[in-house]
Order: sequence, then structure tokens, then C-alpha cells
Amino acid sequence: MLLEFIRGNTTPAPVPFVPEITLYQADEPIALWEKTEAAGVDQPPPFWAFAWAGGQALARHVLDHTDLVSGRSVLDLATGSGLVAVAAAVAGARPVTANDIDPYSLAAATANAAVNNVDVEPLEADILDADHEYGVILAGDVFYSREMAARVLPFLRRAAGRGSLVLVGDPGRAYLPDSGLIERAVYDIPVPVSLESVPTRRTKVWQLVNR
Repeated sequence: MLLEFIRGNTTPAPVPFVPEITLYQADEPIALWEKTEAAGVDQPPPFWAFAWAGGQALARHVLDHTDLVSGRSVLDLATGSGLVAVAAAVAGARPVTANDIDPYSLAAATANAAVNNVDVEPLEADILDADHEYGVILAGDVFYSREMAARVLPFLRRAAGRGSLVLVGDPGRAYLPDSGLIERAVYDIPVPVSLESVPTRRTKVWQLVNR
């Protein structure tokens, strides 16, 4: 049913900065959000229906540097649309886990993996207090709130301390940490004006280290 909702309320189209990948995308966020809440259950905003700047930057980076993920296990944390997970799978990562707490997000990730002919394993769970073993952890646009950053950062630092490659895609969100980051790439990413109020966001890919 969720897959039907995704496919019935979005349109498959190439991602602006990563045209090799097709995503089911929405034209306008508010109307879609209202549809997800039509059943009377509060739902988070439909983050899964758009290609956010941090995710586009990470997707571009792993496709241009496939050696970072090829043959390695990858976790796409707070996957949203699944864009980064799909890019990692296209780049040769095996297995690829798309994690989120929103079932709509995981349905979108499943649909987007299928339309790109790759395998992605959905994981609906809050894993931030756990310690899973992944070769690479990819996190796009996760530092948008104080509460989220306070939980995500320790998880990512622990992973880096265990030897995982941790890459963060971020367009200058307010709660990006000010230490323990190594800049790996900078991109000017096309974004929906309805969401970001500007047509492009300068977005960086950072490697997070445990310090």
C-alpha cells in the first residue's frame, strides 16, 4: 500500500545533480504532506519525496569515487528518498542498508532502488543507540536540528572509532559539528526553491573522524 502511495503521488525523474539516478519525486511538499496525514495519523514531512542537497552531494561523490564504497557494506543513515543508498549500490557497494524511522521513507527507498535496478535493504528502526558494523556510513542532511545532531553525532563518532568510513553531506545546516571533520568535496547543488528558498546550495562532503 505504501509503495502504491509513493508511485501514485510522485513522478520518476532524474536527480538534478546526479542524472544517472532516477527518483520518485514530488512537485510540491505541502499538498503531499496533507495526503500522508489524511488517515488522521500525524506524519513527519515527506523528506522522502525530494532530493536534498546533502544527499545529492554524497550521491555524486560516491559515484565519482566508487573505490570508497565498492565491495563494502554501506549504511545510508536517515535515508529519506534512498538516493544515497541507491548511489552506493550503483557504485558497487554490497550490501547496502537504507535506514529510517519513517515507513514512507523506506517505501520510497524500495521504489527508487527498483527503478534503478539495484538492491537496497530497508531497515525501519532507531539505531542511534546501537553499534552496528558497516564498512561505510553515509549521512546526508542529518544536522538540521539540535535534537537530531545530539543523537546522530555520537553514533557517527563511535562508528568512525571502530574504523568505519563516515561521510557526511551537508549544505551548512545549523548544527553541523565544528570539529572532527575533514573536507573532501564541495559542490553547488540545485535544490527546490520551495524547500530551500534558493535555487542552489553550496554543499560539502565531510569525512567525520572520532576526535
